[in-house]
Amino acid sequence: MAMAIRISDELVGEAKKHSKIDHRSLTGQIEHWARIGKCSEENSDLTYGLIKEILVGIEELDQNEKTEYQFG
Repeated sequence: MAMAIRISDELVGEAKKHSKIDHRSLTGQIEHWARIGKCSEENSDLTYGLIKEILVGIEELDQNEKTEYQFG
């Protein structure tokens, strides 16, 4: 469900910069930050890097990009 929200011009400006670097839409960048923030609040002991790897793994599973994990 799409919904219009108000966010600060400062956040929009930062999101525009990062969206270009990460090749995301402005909306996609803000959604990405929201997912990272939500996961961080729910799992305060995890690092940003680990959270990002988890989210990438979930997306790969959603896209049926499954491979067997190789230890070592």
